[in-house]
Amino acid sequence: MSDRLAVLPQYLLPKRLLTTLAGRIASARAGGLSTALIRRFVARYGVDMAEAAEPDMAAYDSFNAFFTRALRPGARPLAQADLVCPVDGAISQFGAIDQGQVFQAKGHSYSATALVGGDAALAAQFADGHFATLYLSPRDYHRIHMPCAGTLRSMVHVPGDLFSVNPTTARGVPGLFARNERVVCTFDSEHGPFVLVLVGATIVGSMATVWHGQVNPPRSGVPRQWDYTGQGIALQQGEEMGRFLLGSTVVMLFPAGPLRFNPAWAPGRAIRLGEAMASRGAAPTSA
Repeated sequence: MSDRLAVLPQYLLPKRLLTTLAGRIASARAGGLSTALIRRFVARYGVDMAEAAEPDMAAYDSFNAFFTRALRPGARPLAQADLVCPVDGAISQFGAIDQGQVFQAKGHSYSATALVGGDAALAAQFADGHFATLYLSPRDYHRIHMPCAGTLRSMVHVPGDLFSVNPTTARGVPGLFARNERVVCTFDSEHGPFVLVLVGATIVGSMATVWHGQVNPPRSGVPRQWDYTGQGIALQQGEEMGRFLLGSTVVMLFPAGPLRFNPAWAPGRAIRLGEAMASRGAAPTSA
């Protein structure tokens, strides 16, 4: 079956309704029912609870509390690299931004301008730059951390579709990451600006950041913007910046200049928070 045919049902499904219902179920404090749901999920996806700060599944009062669980201290040491991987998951794609286009999958690219919500001036800061797209599966740890130290400049919530973001959908839906709902966070760093985009998906009940809290819902249908210039919201490398309530994808944009991705990286490869992602100078280690 072709990828386009495989994703056809997603065009027909009531994705927003399904997402709303999933969010209500996941946030419900249902006692033994919540614990049973968590136990079934752990068994189905092989979640390693030994890595969690709270390994007792019965200690979580809702599925969301479990899904956004913290890791135990020391579970993800940071590599010595200019840029470290911000999530657990798998590599979708990474590489150069080519004439303003970000590669999605074979036969598909989308514009950096569309990704950041139509802000051409912001996208121009990443012309001939670099990108990385990282997919978080249901079994993964779902907090997002900083690839490097940065000071928050702005945040935009861009309304959009709620297609799945799994590899099949990435191959079958044109412009997927620039058409789904997303939260665009722009930072300044010692290496220049960078953008970290949290991409929504089917049954992703909400996305949240540490400085704002839950960003969506509400889903107003129009972009919402926040300007943090001069507020001094600074996060260190490896520090938590946000989280997904159910799995999704992160897209990062970096400016032009010498940047070498980890030589061990390849599309489809599993990744872990804190491993070396890229270096602005010498090639990074594969730690």
